[in-house]
Parts: sequence; C-alpha cells; structure tokens
Amino acid sequence: MSETTDSLHFIEQIIQDDLDAGFPSKELRFRFPPEPNGYLHIGHVKAIALNFNLGKRFGAPVNLRFDDTNPAKESIEYVNAIKKDIQWLGYQWDKECYASDYFEQLFVWANELINSGLAYVDSQNSEDIASQKGTPTQAGTNSPFRDTPPEVNSRLFKEMAEGKHKEGSFVLRAKIDMASPNMLMRDPVIYRILNKEHHRTGTKWCIYPMYDWTHGESDYIESVSHSLCTLEFKPHRDLYEWFLSHISPLEHKYPKQREFARLNLSYTVTSKRKLAVLIENGTVAGWDDPRMPTISGLRRRGFTPQSLRNFVKTAGISKRENVIDVSLLEFCVREDLNTKASRFMAVLDPIKLVITNYPEGSTEMLETENNPEDASQGSRLLPFSKNLFIERNDFKEEANRKYFRLTIGKEVRLKSGYIIEGQKVFKDNQGNVVEVHCTYDPESKSGSGSLASQRKVKGTIHWVNQETAQQAKVNLYDRLFNVENPDQNKDQEFTDFINTDSFKQVTAQVEPSLVNLNPGTNIQFQRLGYFVVDDDSTKNKLVFNKTLGLRDTWSKKK
Repeated sequence: MSETTDSLHFIEQIIQDDLDAGFPSKELRFRFPPEPNGYLHIGHVKAIALNFNLGKRFGAPVNLRFDDTNPAKESIEYVNAIKKDIQWLGYQWDKECYASDYFEQLFVWANELINSGLAYVDSQNSEDIASQKGTPTQAGTNSPFRDTPPEVNSRLFKEMAEGKHKEGSFVLRAKIDMASPNMLMRDPVIYRILNKEHHRTGTKWCIYPMYDWTHGESDYIESVSHSLCTLEFKPHRDLYEWFLSHISPLEHKYPKQREFARLNLSYTVTSKRKLAVLIENGTVAGWDDPRMPTISGLRRRGFTPQSLRNFVKTAGISKRENVIDVSLLEFCVREDLNTKASRFMAVLDPIKLVITNYPEGSTEMLETENNPEDASQGSRLLPFSKNLFIERNDFKEEANRKYFRLTIGKEVRLKSGYIIEGQKVFKDNQGNVVEVHCTYDPESKSGSGSLASQRKVKGTIHWVNQETAQQAKVNLYDRLFNVENPDQNKDQEFTDFINTDSFKQVTAQVEPSLVNLNPGTNIQFQRLGYFVVDDDSTKNKLVFNKTLGLRDTWSKKK
C-alpha cells in the first residue's frame, strides 16, 4: 500500500535528485534497522513508514535489519515482536538481515584498520577515555596507547577475541583525530569485551562491535543506497563515511546517510529505558499495556494500522525537531474508526429501568443500523422488553432545562426504540438511585412511520435489555501522563507526571451479540466511545478496552 502523494518531501527529493544525476534506479535499496532491545513505539512508525513508502514510490526493495550488537540487552522476544508489529502495520520486507550476520567480516575489517595503523587497543577505563576527549572548543589528548605498534595491537585484539582478557580490560579504538571539531571523531571505541551470550551467535564471540562501526558496514554489505536516520545521528555521518572509506576497496558505491526529524509526541515518553521503568515499577502491566506508546500497546488499545499510517503521513517528514500534539493521532484514529467500527449497546454504570405500561413477559426485536456511516454493514435485531439497563448519568431526579436526558416528567427516546417519560425513582439505603420507572408511547417506535415515531424529543439515550444482557469487564484507559512534556523537566522525574486516572475497570452490561466478536475487533459503544475486544476476551468472560472517546475532552481540561 502506498502512502505517497504527487509532491515530494525532502528525502524523496534527495533520492529523485540522485536518480536525475544518473544513479541507477535498480540499485536503490532502503532498510529499517531496529535494535532488538525493546518493543517498537509510535516514533518507529514514522521511520518504518518512511522507508517502506520510499520502496513503494521508487519500486525498490526494503530490508529489515536487526542491529544486534549488544547481547546484554537484546533477545529473540524483541525480534519476534518487531516483525509482528511491522507486518501488522501492513509492510513486508525484502530481506531479513542481522548485524550479527556480519561479525566475521567486521572482525576482518577491524584487523585491517589495526594493520594499517588506524586502530589500537586501549586498556584505560571508560572514565579515563572520556576525560581525554576534550570539549567542543578544546582538543582532546592522545591516549598513552595511541602509538602502540600494529603488531602488538593485532596480538591483543586476537587475545580479546579468544576470551583471554576480562570484560572491561581492553577496547579497540579507531585512530582518527583527537582535535576534530566533531567529538565523535576523537578516536571512538569500535569493539569492547562482553562475556554475554548472544541470541543468535551464542557464545562464539566475546567481543562485540559498537553501533557506529557496525552500521555503515552493514548498510554497505546489504547494498543499501540511502541510509536514513533521525537527526541525532547527523553528527555520526562523518564517522559513518570515515569507516566506509577506510575499509577494503569497495566494490560498489557506499551508502548515503541522510537525516530527518524524529517523531516527538505530546503527553508521551518513547525512550525504551523509560518505558522499561514503567514496567519495572508496576505503573503499566507490560510492553503491550494499552496506555503504552508501543505499537503492541496501541494495537491492544484498538488503534488501527491505517490510522497510524495516516497519522505519520499527516505529521510529515521534516528537517526540524518539533512536538506533535497527541490530539492529531487521536483524530486520525477516530476518523478511521468512524467508518469501520460497528455500533453496539453497552451500559458501563447501570441502573434498572422498568417500563410500567409495557406488556408483562413480552419481548420484541428492534432493528438497528450496524454503522450509519457505512450502509454495507447492514443492521441487526436487538431484544427489547419491559426491563432494561440505562446509564446512571443518563437520569436525574431533578434537572434544569439544559439537561436533555431522562428525568421525572420529561420525555427522551430510547435509541432505536420508543419515547419514554420518567415517572418514579427508587433508591437504596445510601440514597443511590437503583431503579427508575417510566411509561412508553407504543406508537413512537423508531422507523415505524407513525406520526408518533416522528415526534421530536430533545434527548436520546442508549440501553440494554436486562434479560439478555451479558456482563463484561471494561477497561477504561486515558493518557498515561497529565503534562505535555513529561520527560523535559530537569527538576522532576518523568514518573512524577503519571496520570493516576489513566486506568479504571468497570463491570458493564452489554448486548448479547457482543459474545460473537473476535479479539481485536474494533467497535463503538453507542454514545460512549470506541472500544476493542481485548486479547484475553472469551465468550464466557468478555473484556473490552476503551480506545478513545467520541470527542476530544483534553482540550477542555487545558
């Protein structure tokens, strides 16, 4: 599926300019290169869509490559979750690749740098190395090991690879320029010792390449033409190109790295480290908690692939960092679900309604549209009788003229049913309303064509038939943070801004047809909002997650 338009954003223009300058279109290849150290989040959707939509626009293959160079944080669980998320979004990669596929070649190239005098083994600790880096305005100082002869470095590096030295005792550094204005060029570390088992290579290696050393070479091995990164990697471009220009003579052009602004979303944190903290401290139930900005969390919340693709397309591809208001994402979700989600009756906070003049023991079936926005979804029949459930906040014993729901002595319409008038109320010992009695106009049935059915009343409320109602657990979710920038305050922890009202579970009464829906089905509860059937829902134990309300209520709070 293509999400492109006729106009080109700046990344597309770069590629088009390369083609116009003679770059062969058949040599175009893109890639999405996640590290499998956590679950993908909303920010990754932008990078995924960018690369795969470029593939669509230019007819080029797109690789999925896992940059798996840190076995201490990576696992097959994350690999599988990432693949599932990309496929759920509607994209399919050409080749599935792993940086670990190239460990042998990277090791060979590292030895070439050593033999050329362009890399050396350093036994200083990380603090000493960092202190020698200097500042952006002051040159760094050379490591005392910078001029170690290549043959010594070669021996030490071989011993590192053979496991003869403990973790942290040695690193391999590239010898570039300790006075470079780009501090990343000041003899960066390119290998370290890690005595950790890798999810693919097992215990074969005890040295692992750093990201900067691995990334460009992996792109080159895979014949990637354009390596697209977010803006924080722009200073890394010099290093990316230096490494590629100092390995064995290249057989083809090396990739072009270009950068775009990452997706920053209000009321959200996307740092994998911070998301892991939320899981560890029990704020959320896991990576797929519906309050999480992870793709798996958004999926379980009921967000659709199309809505996420529409969101990143609307947000656009830019060169400057900015924060996108989460209300834009929510708008895209509502817009998509409005046409897709069938409407159902559910009462989240029920009180009993008795229609005193309705025939005792009688039940009729009322026809209602499944989705007024899409006639092709048809209609269904709802059981209706004397005894119903309605929402507690749809009744007031006494109300002013602006209250258009049920009250004593005033009329409302039951959705797809009859006009009723409140008559009497019953309360428990604490004064809470538990039952309302009303009368109905038998000639006012919706859609019957009678004059009474065309009579206008100001309010319409939803309901569920008591006799056939099914009990369900409904998880009510809201934004996880109550401030726009929860991780931007230096004086407070991001966890200080948790919205304590972000989750609530209620026991609801729902119409019987809902037992037939599969997990993951998007629906609308009439007048209440959009919901989704939870992954753990069964016919005997219904569970629904709130996706969003029908309207944005946060703008009023602000």
